[in-house]
Amino acid sequence: MRRPRLARVPSGVVELLRLFVVVFFAGLGSLVGSQWNLDETAFAGVDGALLGVVLGSFIGYAIGGVLGRSTVAAVDRTEERLRSVSAETIVGGVFGGMVGVFLGVAVAWPIFFIGTPALAIPIFGFAVFVLGMLGFRVGASKRDSMIGMFGAKAGMAPPSSAAAAYPKIIDTSVAIDGRIVDVVRAGFLHGQIYLAAPVIGELQGFADAGDDLRRGKGRRGLEVRETLKREPGIEVVVLDDTVPGVPEVDAKLVRLAIDKDAALLTLDTNLAKAAGIAGVRVLNLHALALALRPPVTAGDEAVVLVTKTGKEVGQGVGYLDDGTMVVVERGREFVGHEVLVQVTSVLTTANGRLVFSRLVGEPVPMNKHEVEPAR
Repeated sequence: MRRPRLARVPSGVVELLRLFVVVFFAGLGSLVGSQWNLDETAFAGVDGALLGVVLGSFIGYAIGGVLGRSTVAAVDRTEERLRSVSAETIVGGVFGGMVGVFLGVAVAWPIFFIGTPALAIPIFGFAVFVLGMLGFRVGASKRDSMIGMFGAKAGMAPPSSAAAAYPKIIDTSVAIDGRIVDVVRAGFLHGQIYLAAPVIGELQGFADAGDDLRRGKGRRGLEVRETLKREPGIEVVVLDDTVPGVPEVDAKLVRLAIDKDAALLTLDTNLAKAAGIAGVRVLNLHALALALRPPVTAGDEAVVLVTKTGKEVGQGVGYLDDGTMVVVERGREFVGHEVLVQVTSVLTTANGRLVFSRLVGEPVPMNKHEVEPAR
């Protein structure tokens, strides 16, 4: 398998890095050349330091080209590895470049203790330039982290997180419904769950009511509270703040969600809309249930290709577009044909959904398909 070719290295970048190397070797050659004794050689009368500068420059030019290209290629490979991370090339890159430059200065400044600027300056410039360029590319790739670290100081808001990442305040409808326990056990909810005092008061009021239906709702809600306390990965926090200045329970929950910087978990569509208008993050379990509803329900009609015979006598089996198995009564004789069926029931099992259906009217094969016969 051929490896992808890296982008062409910009010549200006290579030449700038080569210049730092040439200056370094020229300074090194000057130091070494000043110690040479050329009186008894063919270079008698030639300044040793000047000769060292010339030789060092040639050596630096040759080595600088290789070193510059290798350095840029290494940075390019780093960029390739970080390309899969979502990036903001301007803001994150600028912050990252600044961090890289400061890091380069911190790392390279001890080089000035050498005492010779001709050697220290090119090394210092090389380190600062390379770390600054690397910091720019890393910062562009790690946009969210860079803005989160430095954005507030620069007057920029950090990137917003999903509502599911915040603590959740549950309302009375969620506690009474009880399905939140199944959602938690399925791993879709975790972290802190706030149970506000107004909600507990409503549940206790229902539990003490004279009406059997209301009393059952209240007791179920209180049982859900105790069950959630025992679930791993969940921390139930009781909020004693009743927000006395707000009369209605729903309004109290909206106020608490704003004050606690939490998301509101509800099954009440009207409350979800009102909270959204107020700027509260909302997790609507009713919307989740609608999103996960079966593709067909009892009474719906659908066209199904009967692909094989079923386990029971006379049954045929087909599949919906999403792979849901459909059992067709009296469909055995239509294997290999598309038929119009009406859904009689939908069974949800641990392995998925199973749809039972019957043929509509006097079935007439709608189309013939080549299907491998069942064994």
